[in-house]
Amino acid sequence: MNSDSEARSKIPDFARSFVTFRIDTLKRPPVTASHRPPFSLNNARIQIDCVCTIVERATGREQSFVLGASCKTERVGVDRDIWTSPNADFVPIFSDTHFMHLKTYAKCGMDVELFGQEGRRQPDRQHGLIRDAFDDLRVDLIEVEAKELGSSREIVEATLSNRPLVARTTIESQHCSAVLVCPIKTMNANERDWIYQTDTGPVLFPDLSRGVEDMITGFELAYCAFNCSDWAEFIIRLPTLITDDVDVQHYSRVRRVDCLNQVFTI
Repeated sequence: MNSDSEARSKIPDFARSFVTFRIDTLKRPPVTASHRPPFSLNNARIQIDCVCTIVERATGREQSFVLGASCKTERVGVDRDIWTSPNADFVPIFSDTHFMHLKTYAKCGMDVELFGQEGRRQPDRQHGLIRDAFDDLRVDLIEVEAKELGSSREIVEATLSNRPLVARTTIESQHCSAVLVCPIKTMNANERDWIYQTDTGPVLFPDLSRGVEDMITGFELAYCAFNCSDWAEFIIRLPTLITDDVDVQHYSRVRRVDCLNQVFTI
């Protein structure tokens, strides 16, 4: 077993980690807005829910992506009618150069007109270059020293002591690896049999058949569950048919993955 010093790593403190994007319409017209912004300036600070780092085996090239917490489409600073209609769940994903915005409406296929861009519609997966869409983007990922919990008993005891827990899952493919790091929001714990099981998300589920430069457009949202160190099950959000002519975004596809799971306490 590792010594205490060997089992320590730098892990994100998700409670203090944020991505902030800045829109200033006096400098450039908005390209992601579905309504006229009430004010010319807004800084949207969003808590980070997951970090996914992709490493290419052949080159060692590394790229990190952050997933922002889900919120709703809104008008900021108005005196009434804050929520846009139709309303959507809004989830942002960022690399250091690109963005993808996921907007989820009542059913798949719904979209809205982009403000100031006559005739153009906003897809539910809008992506592009950060420099074309925002006046500024800042990722503040606060890393702290954390201890890896090496046994089921340690994990259960940390859970029942209400200690902050972070999961790190490493998935290997033929040409790259993906390291997913996220806060464990829900943990099951059994102190009689020393069994634990995560149930947390959303996380970024990558398409590892893609190259790093094309990775951002292939991400899906998923929840992750594991109760041991060497495999995990993901339930992935995908368009799901509910009637003959209506499908919705729903967590409906289960994928079991051989991987390395680690649990850390801050």
